[in-house]
Amino acid sequence: MKDNLKWHKVLENKDELLENRVMTVTAGHTGICLTNFEGKICALNNKCPHQGGPLGEGTIENGLLRCPWHGWDFHPCTGIAPGFDDGVETYPIKIEGDEVFVGLEEEALHETTITDLMVETMVNWGINRVFGMVGHSNLGLGDALRRQEEKGNLKFIGIRHEGAASFAASAYGKLTGKPAACFAIAGPGATNMFTGLWDAKVDRAPILALTGQVETQVVGTGNFQELDLVRAFSSVAEFNHRVQPNSRHSELMLLAIKHAIIKRDVSHLTFPDEVQTKPADPKAKAKTPKGRITPMTIAPPKESFEEALTLLNQAKRPVIVVGHGSRFHMDKIIALAEKLKCPVMTTFKGKGQISDFHVLGCGVLGRSGTPVASWFMNEADLLLVIGASFSKHTGITPKIPTIQIDFDPLALSKFHSIDVPVWGEISVTVNMLLEQISQWENKIDRTAEIASRWELWYAEKQKRLLEDRGKGVSSIAVFDALNQLAPDDAVMCVDVGNNAYSFGRYFESKKHSFLMSGYLGSIGFAFPAAMGAWAAVGNDRPVIAVAGDGGFCQYLAEITTAVKYKMPIKTIIINNNQLGKISKEQRAGEFDVWATDLVNPNFAEYARGCGALGIQVTEKEQLFDAMEKLMKHDGPGLLEVKTDVGLI
Repeated sequence: MKDNLKWHKVLENKDELLENRVMTVTAGHTGICLTNFEGKICALNNKCPHQGGPLGEGTIENGLLRCPWHGWDFHPCTGIAPGFDDGVETYPIKIEGDEVFVGLEEEALHETTITDLMVETMVNWGINRVFGMVGHSNLGLGDALRRQEEKGNLKFIGIRHEGAASFAASAYGKLTGKPAACFAIAGPGATNMFTGLWDAKVDRAPILALTGQVETQVVGTGNFQELDLVRAFSSVAEFNHRVQPNSRHSELMLLAIKHAIIKRDVSHLTFPDEVQTKPADPKAKAKTPKGRITPMTIAPPKESFEEALTLLNQAKRPVIVVGHGSRFHMDKIIALAEKLKCPVMTTFKGKGQISDFHVLGCGVLGRSGTPVASWFMNEADLLLVIGASFSKHTGITPKIPTIQIDFDPLALSKFHSIDVPVWGEISVTVNMLLEQISQWENKIDRTAEIASRWELWYAEKQKRLLEDRGKGVSSIAVFDALNQLAPDDAVMCVDVGNNAYSFGRYFESKKHSFLMSGYLGSIGFAFPAAMGAWAAVGNDRPVIAVAGDGGFCQYLAEITTAVKYKMPIKTIIINNNQLGKISKEQRAGEFDVWATDLVNPNFAEYARGCGALGIQVTEKEQLFDAMEKLMKHDGPGLLEVKTDVGLI
């Protein structure tokens, strides 16, 4: 017996392993097949040399250990395969009292792998949040992520469905402007991420997708879970590559991240199984951003800026419309609005970028909006549209002279001709306008008119709050309570459907941030988005998810993820047992209402079964106290409100 063995306890009591039985144990990182044959406990390597079948799941028949996968036979103690010149490695056993130990040589120090190098590059670029699921074709990459997490450089959040991973990473990108990563196995794990990746793509959120892949040698042979992932991701990913053994590995990761950041788009890397654990070139180093990315603070072209300046100088009743693209530039935009004394309204995706309680704030414009916003748009003599893309849901009129400012030249005049499209970084461009507008005295101060319009809308909301048909709580009442109880700085994550329309119309924003599936409009977004928001803000800001019963059921199991990671997400479910928005559209299209009714669990009981707080409300009088309890709860909680589909 070798003197330098390290002994690993693998069994507390030798009697657990009966005569002629086998079991799988682990010693360090080595899988061991323990056998009890002819009164002797023995240890063999757990991998059959044929295809790696787990011998510890096999059986002893006629004095031989049979592999459970393909029936190869080995002697239970010597590991020899009768009639063949191969076999499996054996290890020394030591029994002390009832405890069983296996002796192994000291493990060699870990050698830096290709994936170690690439994950370190990822961390160097600030990507330190990964949402995903570990599986058989991404284990090597997962191990590299684990090593960075153990060093405190990265947080991995293991989800229950890969679609939730990509939605969470998309929401993280929308909130922070920085990419997070989503992580999946080959085949179905990778394809499950598509919806969340498309959500990120169309809403211009940077995101990094990392997928495992089967071994290169079996690609194209119809192997289990084999799918050409580079081809599959070609429609969604701006940057899309397979990692090869001879790739410039840290450079490849750098380029993926750089494309995601600069293009505000999807980058995808897929890792064949054999590449993931291959040792890296000893001379290779992880890359950093130093000298590899430029500031984006570009000024607009002179001619378009001067045209915009002329229109703004002439206008008496300008209005500013801000979209999601201007979310990181609101200080400058509000300063300009205060100089112009003009109304500021937002798209639905831009909700909350100016408080509804600011003297110039007019709320949301469009289908999910307030009559305050639509009134001032229609009264304007000039629209200054910043970081918005003229979605039909917003309904920005093309009949009023318009200036559009955006960082993306393709977003300018995307749907129709704009009087003055201005390409430039938003803060730079708005600051130049502040400095160079010369006609301030001709602007009409709209502050008092804005206040009066809000008073009219508040009165209308109070009337709607009194409506009760005896068929459940109204959505208006839910958001009235939420207005009073939601912390002023909460991150609010909303789903699609009637709940979203009511949210946009009735919830009064203060210092809140809002996350939604904008252009894709994907049902099921709210709760995974809340996980992404929590990954960004931790416990520094509250996170609230608002969803309908249809949307929440899409990723119902992720409540267990919130419990596992102690995410104090507060979830409000508007439960009307119906896909209410679709029923409404069927009626509007003069179709029969069909296949929109839902059978739901008791969501409150379900939440409690997962380890979270769960409360159900069936009467309006219960609502305030229940929501107050939810908000005060230290941990994940869910409030289910049985609502009237007709009162939205």
